[in-house]
Amino acid sequence: MATKASTTQDFIPIQEIRDGVVILRNGGMRSVVLATSLNFALKSADEQGAILAEFQNFLNSLDFSIQIFAQSKKLDIRPYIALLEDRYKEQTTDLMKIQVREYIEFVKSFVESTNIMSKSFFVVVPYDPPIMSASKNPMSGMLPGGKKSDVQKTASSDARFAEYRSQLEQRVAVVEQGLVRCGIRAAELGTEEVVELFYKIFNPGETEKPIQIT
Repeated sequence: MATKASTTQDFIPIQEIRDGVVILRNGGMRSVVLATSLNFALKSADEQGAILAEFQNFLNSLDFSIQIFAQSKKLDIRPYIALLEDRYKEQTTDLMKIQVREYIEFVKSFVESTNIMSKSFFVVVPYDPPIMSASKNPMSGMLPGGKKSDVQKTASSDARFAEYRSQLEQRVAVVEQGLVRCGIRAAELGTEEVVELFYKIFNPGETEKPIQIT
């Protein structure tokens, strides 16, 4: 008897991404916070001690778990090279063209001979809605494929999502405030940024522009 072939989607625990919130197949909700790095080695001994103490206080203040994720990948210089090529075409003197061309070749050879990596840091904040019954997904009414018989049920699902998201946002605010006290800037990712992040994770061969904190 033939069996249905598994697809990549079957192994991804994500049901959908809605308003920047990752909704898992089991009904769990996750927000992703992008955090800047901190050059700890350049700090004085007193500063290092203060940062460690503040980070310890931050962790001890949490009454929920978090996941810290570091993404490391080879730096993609193609956008920068394309920018330099445009500048090369704009030069009006032979001397400037020679200098720009030499600089382009230097950057290419340097990157090829040196393994330059870029790193991004993320904090995953979870919230698992209460399960009213063992057989029911608390988010099922909000997910694609969920039964929606009328407008009233849709409104109820939206209200439930808003309630759960409010609980999640409170946790995100706690995490962001704790990171700021440690000297780390943080920003919650939106829908497009979360989609881009997971695309990079599941397609490591693809190179995209890094996510930036504005």
